[in-house]
This record gives sequence, C-alpha cells and structure tokens, in this order.
Amino acid sequence: MSNTRFYVTLSMMRQEYVPQTMPKGCRLISIPGVRDERGELAFAEVQKEIPFDVRRIFWIYNVPDGAVRGGHAHWECAEVVVPVCGAFTIMLDDGQCRVSLHMTSPHEGVLIPPGVWCELRDFQPGTLLVVMASQTYNPVGYVHSYEQYLKCKGI
Repeated sequence: MSNTRFYVTLSMMRQEYVPQTMPKGCRLISIPGVRDERGELAFAEVQKEIPFDVRRIFWIYNVPDGAVRGGHAHWECAEVVVPVCGAFTIMLDDGQCRVSLHMTSPHEGVLIPPGVWCELRDFQPGTLLVVMASQTYNPVGYVHSYEQYLKCKGI
C-alpha cells in the first residue's frame, strides 16, 4: 500500500462528483423522494438504495456545538449515513484517500464500507441524521484509535 494520501472536499449538493476521489468502497447514494402540497417524503429500500440488509438503525441529534461524532472504523459493518435535516461534515479515510463531504440534503447519503475511518463534525443546530447499519452493535468490531487503525491496515 502506498502512503500517498489524497485529500479533497466535496459539497454533497454538487452533481459533478468524481467517484475516483472517494476512499475505497465509499460512494454517494441518491435517496428518492416525492413532494406535493402536503410536504416532502424521502425513502430508501433495502437492496436498492441501501446495498445491504439493514440490521440496525440509529439516529444522531442534539449534537453540542463543536462536538465530533464517530472517530472510529468498523471492521465488519457497513453503514449508510443520511442527513434527515440540517447539515454536517463527514470525513472518510481509508488510509490512502481522505475526503470531507458537507452533507446537506435528505436526498443524498453516503455508503461507508467496513474498514473506513469516519468522523462527523460541524453540525448545524437542529441537525438530525439517520444511520442504517449492516450489523447489530458489536463493540469488538470497532477501532477507536486512528494510529491503531493505520497500524492494522499496514500503513
């Protein structure tokens, strides 16, 4: 593995996204929706927008100003992260490529495969995000030290 790292910041609202700049296996997910006089509805289906069977769903909200969530990688669990309302920045890093995505739309999520380091920060007040995970919670499947993460990946 090369120790060369590539850093890029993308806005989730830009459609000129270049997939080669994402950490290995990460990708943007389009979340369909409908709008009418009653409001808006967004939805995602397993094995369609969500490329795995969902075993756990959780949401993050009321994040204090300046707080950082995540700060870990999963060795076996994939996740899809979707901002339901508000905005935040998600940093994804596979040891060779690091990307920061400013997530602002409930119609765009990001797939995080196993083995990718993730940090969430810069939460706008009132932000709510939902995470769909491929595995049930297992604390043994996490690495919480970035240095240990790189060491385990042989970097």
